[in-house]
Amino acid sequence: MVLKVISADSILFQGEADSVELPGTEGAFTVLKNHASLISTLVAGKIVYTQSGNKKEISIDGGVVDVDSNVVSVCVF
Repeated sequence: MVLKVISADSILFQGEADSVELPGTEGAFTVLKNHASLISTLVAGKIVYTQSGNKKEISIDGGVVDVDSNVVSVCVF
């Protein structure tokens, strides 16, 4: 699946990911390939994604995520 993490002034990450862990307002959740469509708000925390078996992290202060058709689009602030 494709993960896109953007802020108001830059693209923090754009590329393939095997899984994405997100700090949702109602609790942390994981998105895998072929996940159902969803939109959620995010709280301060870390986006943890796996790419070719390697875990990587991006710290955020909050934002929103849209998951649709194997594309995870995250707008952070």
